[in-house]
Amino acid sequence: MTLKFIGYIGFNNTSEIHGPARRILDRAYVEDAARAQEAGGFDRVLIPFGSNSPESQIVAAHAAALTKRLGFLVAHRPGFTQPTLAARQLATLDQLSGGRVAVHIITGGADEEMARDGDVGSTKAERYTRTDEYLDVLRQEWNATVPFDHKGRFYEVRQGFSAVKPSNLPVFFGGSSPEAIAVAGRHADVYALWGETLAQVADAVRQVRHAAADHGRKPGFSLSLRPVIADTEEAAWAKARDIEDQVRAVREAAGLPVSGHRPPNAGSLRLLETATGNRRDARLWTGVAALTGAQGNSTGLVGTPEQVADAMLAYADLGIDHFLIRGFDPLGDAVAYGEHLIPLVHAKYAARQDRPVALAG
Repeated sequence: MTLKFIGYIGFNNTSEIHGPARRILDRAYVEDAARAQEAGGFDRVLIPFGSNSPESQIVAAHAAALTKRLGFLVAHRPGFTQPTLAARQLATLDQLSGGRVAVHIITGGADEEMARDGDVGSTKAERYTRTDEYLDVLRQEWNATVPFDHKGRFYEVRQGFSAVKPSNLPVFFGGSSPEAIAVAGRHADVYALWGETLAQVADAVRQVRHAAADHGRKPGFSLSLRPVIADTEEAAWAKARDIEDQVRAVREAAGLPVSGHRPPNAGSLRLLETATGNRRDARLWTGVAALTGAQGNSTGLVGTPEQVADAMLAYADLGIDHFLIRGFDPLGDAVAYGEHLIPLVHAKYAARQDRPVALAG
């Protein structure tokens, strides 16, 4: 198994510790972030998706033109673009980037966000059923050597065919509900988890492997984390507490809640339950998840680079082979991870693989 690192390119150099961005799409930041993470040894970067944010594929295309090796994980929500068209768009991006694109399928859990793009009245179960069919059509468009027909509950295609095919386009997929696990088992090349306890991650890996085995598949696993590193453990935890204070101040100034959250999706609900303790296992920090209602990737690992690297390898022992890491100072933290964390994890992991196997007897 090889460990892969996924970074993050938002649309400006802000996070939960900052107030409103002056520029929603900061081209200079996008370009700096792409170059810094390529230089820092990241394998890919996630380009996020939101119902009111810049378009992820276009941002990825711009960043791909500025880089040579860096890969891109393009977040994509099924249901708003016809799957045949989305397949051709992604395949075109794959070809123009030299096979550096993956797609992260985000089904969507908040009704109000879905409604902003015109999806009104659908239930979560219906959306996962639609995603399942969407991915069926998407893969047919990528793989068919002759025109194909498809007639399902949500889509009907007559003589669909794409002349442009992807050379290497993995499908990442996340979601913690039973419906999501079933879809992941059928379609995910890499299943994406948020940072949870070792026991919770082990359970999720087991569930997805079981669902995938029914289809003869063996997916990889990605874990999303917000590492907080410093020269000493005490300094790292002080930094984490300062981040909590900043997040609380920003949310209170904006009139946003810092407690009493009721997130709509199963993953956030489970993560919010985990966040009641602030610190779990040896390094898992949930302070920001508790303040924000576990909105997205909001848990971290705290300590020296050595301590955080060891904590990441504990997850690797459970089957995690991708780590999606981003900081609260997006560009500065990405540079620090490239200098101090990623090389250390790779070195420690390589040393473990070189250990001689003890023979019984």
